[in-house]
Amino acid sequence: MENKIHFKYEVDGEDFTRAGEASSDIKSKLKLMQIQPDIVRRVAIAMYEGEINMIIHANGGVIDVDVYPEKLTMILKDSGPGIKNIEQAMEEGYSTAPDEIVSLGFGAGMGLPNMKRASDEMDVSSTVGVGTTVTMTINF
Repeated sequence: MENKIHFKYEVDGEDFTRAGEASSDIKSKLKLMQIQPDIVRRVAIAMYEGEINMIIHANGGVIDVDVYPEKLTMILKDSGPGIKNIEQAMEEGYSTAPDEIVSLGFGAGMGLPNMKRASDEMDVSSTVGVGTTVTMTINF
């Protein structure tokens, strides 16, 4: 059996004011585990962007984080509308965020590109009408 520590976070899609709680919590836990600061920063960025996407586009979801001796994986899963065109969604500046979200300073179309940039590996799978799963790995 592989040695890992597991954390699970529920992202509330109804409460925009709580955006960032999961990424802030994992950041604190990784610091306590004495994970390298650069790794902690990358995890926090990737997870925060994922949380925001879940709130804006998918009415929330679940994030599972597994910390292994050599890497960390994050699996973000939602039951939202899905992504019609993943390749287009990965383009910097492309956004389907509603105007009221953009007026709050979010929805600039940088979420998925920033998640990819912060992680060593990223996979996005999505089915329209079913939901989206994003798997990210950051190596230590």
